[in-house]
Amino acid sequence: MNKEILSSLLEKKYELQRRISAIEADFRKGRSQDFSEQTCENKNNEVLNEIHLEAKIELGLISQALIRFENKEYGFCSQCNGVIHPKRLKILPYIDTCINCAK
Repeated sequence: MNKEILSSLLEKKYELQRRISAIEADFRKGRSQDFSEQTCENKNNEVLNEIHLEAKIELGLISQALIRFENKEYGFCSQCNGVIHPKRLKILPYIDTCINCAK
C-alpha cells in the first residue's frame, strides 16, 4: 500500500511541476497588441492564475507528504500520532491528520 501511495505522490508531483511550468511559460509569452484579444487574454490569465495557485498549494502538500515518507512519519496523524486510515490516505495521499483530528 505505501509503495502504491508513494508512486501516486511522485506521479502527482511531476504532473503538477509540468503544469506549473507550462502556465509560467504561457505567462512569459507576452500578450497581443489587439485590444479585443487582450480582453480575452485577461480572462484567461485570471483562470490560469487560479490554476497556478492551486497547483502550487497542492505541490507543497505533496512535498510535505514526501518528507514525511522519508522521515518514516507518513500515515501517522500530525495531531495525535494515531494511524491515519489507509482508505483516507488513498483518497487524500498528502493528508496529515486522521479523521478525528480533522473535524
